[in-house]
Amino acid sequence: MDDFCIASIFSDNMVLQRNKCVSFFGEAKGDFCVHVSIFDKKNNVLSQNKCFSQNGKWICKLEPLEAQDDCKVIINATNSVNNAEKKSSFNIINIEESFSNVSIGEVWLAGGQSNMEFELQNCTEGPDEIQNQKDDPNVRFYYTNKIAWKDEHFFEAEKNTCWQTWESEGKKAWSAVGYFFAKKLASDLGCTVGVIGCNWGGTSASAWMRKEYLSTDDDLRSYLIEQEEATAGKTIEQQIKEYEDYEKAYSEWDKQYAVLWKEQPGISWEQAEKILGKNPWPGPKSCKNPYRPTGLYDCMLSRIIPYTLQGVIWYQGESDDHKPQMYAKLFGTMIKNWREDFDNPELPFIFVQLPEHRYEQDKDFKHWCLIREAQLKIHQTVKNAWMTCAMGLGQYSDIHPRAKKVLAERMEQNALSNVYKMLPPQNALSPVLKDYFAKDGKITLFFENADSGFLVHENSQTLENYKKLEQIQGNVVSDDFTGFEVAGIDGVYYPAKFALGGTDSQLNTITLCSSKVQNPVFARYGWYNYGPSPIFGKNKLPLSPFRTSTKDGATANQHAEIQQIMTCS
Repeated sequence: MDDFCIASIFSDNMVLQRNKCVSFFGEAKGDFCVHVSIFDKKNNVLSQNKCFSQNGKWICKLEPLEAQDDCKVIINATNSVNNAEKKSSFNIINIEESFSNVSIGEVWLAGGQSNMEFELQNCTEGPDEIQNQKDDPNVRFYYTNKIAWKDEHFFEAEKNTCWQTWESEGKKAWSAVGYFFAKKLASDLGCTVGVIGCNWGGTSASAWMRKEYLSTDDDLRSYLIEQEEATAGKTIEQQIKEYEDYEKAYSEWDKQYAVLWKEQPGISWEQAEKILGKNPWPGPKSCKNPYRPTGLYDCMLSRIIPYTLQGVIWYQGESDDHKPQMYAKLFGTMIKNWREDFDNPELPFIFVQLPEHRYEQDKDFKHWCLIREAQLKIHQTVKNAWMTCAMGLGQYSDIHPRAKKVLAERMEQNALSNVYKMLPPQNALSPVLKDYFAKDGKITLFFENADSGFLVHENSQTLENYKKLEQIQGNVVSDDFTGFEVAGIDGVYYPAKFALGGTDSQLNTITLCSSKVQNPVFARYGWYNYGPSPIFGKNKLPLSPFRTSTKDGATANQHAEIQQIMTCS
């Protein structure tokens, strides 16, 4: 480390959060006095402050400012203060850094795994957007240094990170969800929006947390214990070598798979592994493995804390489906961790409830149902955490839906309503189950965000895909399939007929019944990893999957290993 450094996230073209105290920070050896000043385009001082380094770090907070562009930031630092009486050989250091084309606007962090990481150039809408978007969409992007181990290369690479504008060639690799979210938000708010990409395909939420938070109880501690047991007795050097050997093996396997796919398009994963051998992903548990607990918190998130944010958009959960019963606890604890470290106890989270997904060769273990249920629980119990339902947007036999714009704009409407208070919540949130009662052989369901009622969107292609997936597993989808099911006290579910509420006072209701269940006790909807989601609110948002009770006996003790491999790319 240099004697004095400014965190790499501060660069030309950066976006600073409007209407909040803005934190500037970095590291220092010894005692430094740091002055930070922000100037407008006419070179008038907008805000300035000073601070002193302490315990190897410095942080300087400036007063809130209104949105504006073409600003400049100057940071001065000197170690002469408090050192005047030291030896005459004391080396006085004076540093000045200047950053231009700075905007004061809105700043959002785009976190999660591969569906948040998914690049603009690769999404369905991306090529046209890149080619035809001639006007600056007023979006800027900073990608946190994506290296999972702090060696010399890490720090050199971090120095080369910077904020990018639409003129940057790097825009092709921006998060597609992050970009479309920010573009729509910039248009609606009339200011520049900055996105901080901090994501990595295939990662568990445990990779993005501090050890102290994963140690809070036995469930979360299991992530740490598994890592500790796998690396017990191994030196750092051994672990690094094991992981680097894996990286070479994975790269070679991937090259061979690409050739095989070209020769045999559509070859199944099982057939490919018979020919090439087992795919080595995710590699050995190692101090260098990016999927290790706390690893990306240390190497990515901590490097940008406490940059001042408006909020977080989050798309993740696929890689925690092997422990779906504890996901609500894991995700909720992660939110608490981030809020403490960003020094914002009410930091907003706009997050995705996973869409439909299943690979052709996978069974329906219904583990994604439990992840979605956990995400709904966070929405309903954690303050300032709002769920965006992605049902209807999944892609057949692909964990990466390539169309990203609709989901991103659903998330933006969510933020516009709940963070910026510019829309009624009912216009921006999916219908979710509120209450229910059983009577006379029927179950009546009541929903929030559905006061105007429901629409039925038939999707024959998704239904055909669902039937095909079940057929591959030797199952038959009954003709009375609707997506709704009811069960008696025995917990055995059967397809249910549904009737949408018809009177003005009951537009937010749906009533279910089945000739095979005389006295229904439980009900559920969309309780499959992949399948149709035909019910939408009049606000054009899909009904969130649900079950009326966690006491219906539904479990998920297995998960799809093939799908897990695909989450990383």
